[in-house]
Amino acid sequence: MRKENAVPDLKFHPISMERWDDLQRLFGDRGANRGCWCMRWRLPRGEFEAQRGEANKNLLRSGIRSGQVRGIIGYLDDLPVGWCSVGPRDSLCGLSVSDLLAKVDEQPVWSVACLFVARRYRKKGLSLELLKAAVDYAGQRGAEIVEGYPIKPRDGDAKVPAAATWTGLESIFTAAGFVEAARRVEMRPIMRFHGPRPEDR
Repeated sequence: MRKENAVPDLKFHPISMERWDDLQRLFGDRGANRGCWCMRWRLPRGEFEAQRGEANKNLLRSGIRSGQVRGIIGYLDDLPVGWCSVGPRDSLCGLSVSDLLAKVDEQPVWSVACLFVARRYRKKGLSLELLKAAVDYAGQRGAEIVEGYPIKPRDGDAKVPAAATWTGLESIFTAAGFVEAARRVEMRPIMRFHGPRPEDR
């Protein structure tokens, strides 16, 4: 059982159409990151770029309605402040064409596709709590391995732009109990959280 949230009053709920308005509010008019709407790894690159904005928004809404897009929203005092997309890796076609993020092995894994925190609530520990809650969410749905693709800042980098950290930072994944599974370039490790075996649950 995970410890209580380090951020007081932080609550989590799985995404559903009933929470669509909250996700829109969190992402804002720009769709979280220049019209991404959490579709970067769900579409071929060219299609994603061509559909930035309203088209990606509509696809995200359709994916939530159908159950193909999974994840959790974090709330502080009923205000949506964070989002973590997590689901089976095979649902993210963008990963299947990436040499850097190609499969480590043939084990079934769930992937953390995105971590997003509202600007005014950043640097308060919410990303770590979102990630821990995402691991819990995935484990409750049968995931034995949860995989992430964080950024490791270059030595000496004082600050990494928020737009570049949508997959999270390596330090956050380490703090959440993930361990390195592969590293094909220095700045982009593949990290895994190994949950309990089914018979131990």
